[in-house]
Amino acid sequence: MPILATTNISSMKRFISIAFFLCLVVSLQAQEVYTTKNIPKVHLQDKTRYACNPAGILSAEACDDIDRMLYALEQQTGIETVVAVVPSIGQEDCFDFSHRLLNEWGVGKKKKNNGLVILLVTDQRCIQFYTGYGLEGDLPDAICKRIQTKYMIPYLKDSNWDAGMVAGVKAVCARLDGSMENDTEEEEDLSTGGILLGILGIFGVALITGFLAQRAANKCPNCGQHKLQRSGSVPISRRNGVKTEDVTYTCRNCGHKVVRRQQSYDENYRGGGGSGPVIFGGGDLFGGGGFSGGSFGGGMGGGGGAGSRF
Repeated sequence: MPILATTNISSMKRFISIAFFLCLVVSLQAQEVYTTKNIPKVHLQDKTRYACNPAGILSAEACDDIDRMLYALEQQTGIETVVAVVPSIGQEDCFDFSHRLLNEWGVGKKKKNNGLVILLVTDQRCIQFYTGYGLEGDLPDAICKRIQTKYMIPYLKDSNWDAGMVAGVKAVCARLDGSMENDTEEEEDLSTGGILLGILGIFGVALITGFLAQRAANKCPNCGQHKLQRSGSVPISRRNGVKTEDVTYTCRNCGHKVVRRQQSYDENYRGGGGSGPVIFGGGDLFGGGGFSGGSFGGGMGGGGGAGSRF
């Protein structure tokens, strides 16, 4: 009996050790850290594929839906997109990863820079949009954030990766191909309100500043009354269209006089020939990215987009 018990204990220990080792291996594989160098470039292998899903986080059906939508978007608009879904990028920031991914792969047409990267990192619980220079007007930061908040995060926070990514890509495509319902109205409401508030604010500040400056200029240093009035001036110089003169102000209350040297634009000055408009040289500011034989166009990123945690 003692021998049998010892054998059973040894077998149990061996089983526990093997189980622990297997769990550790599975855990390490599931948390493989991806970089812009080792993530698969599926679009180079098949021009109809846009979803990089190396760890199988998305289902095959979700990847097919995303590929289908982004292929149609490129055919219709020329916009090139990469959707990358990975379990981990280590300690790297999602924005920096997306920036390097777009630039190293050259996503987007070279002269249009109309590329887009949509990155999901599950261990950081981060969804990041990153746009090329030419896409920032069509997909501004506020719209990227709204798509994430409205269409994606409700699913992603429950780890429903398929539904969240498919819904997000669908909303992006609708925005970029012009089929998103009520999108223009919502944007107009936001932009109109913001512009109106901005104009009113600037007008109010200018009005108050002008009033205070005028009131201070009219204050007599002798009696303190705001009754200084211009009573004369003596020209000093005229140079390059700028007139300098000593202006005399007399207080209507106590008769005190104040002389102030002032400069103003001389309306009679016509100036010389000038050098004409300055024209900057043409050509691309940034070189193309991309890779030899690739189907991406060599676009560059502009730092636009948005990121969200969930």
